[in-house]
Amino acid sequence: MRMYKPPHPGEILKALCLDPLGLTVTQAAEALGVSRKTLSSILNGRSGISPEMAVRLSIAFDTTAESWLNQQTQFALWRAEQSRKQLRVARLAA
Repeated sequence: MRMYKPPHPGEILKALCLDPLGLTVTQAAEALGVSRKTLSSILNGRSGISPEMAVRLSIAFDTTAESWLNQQTQFALWRAEQSRKQLRVARLAA
């Protein structure tokens, strides 16, 4: 189990892409071809990065789609691990 909470990809997007370029949510959303509501939801950690959004981000910020999806996967896995003890799963290993 991971020992630390990885940042939500929206935090990274804001800190490393939007803020350094001085972009508002509205400007970035227009450039990405998505609604302001969609981008705001990602930036505020209410939504994750979909494969399509990962491709959009890779085009806009000259990154890889894989890097965005890896960040999302790491965050989602960390969250799932937090509820490991509450999961009722029978071990099936021989």
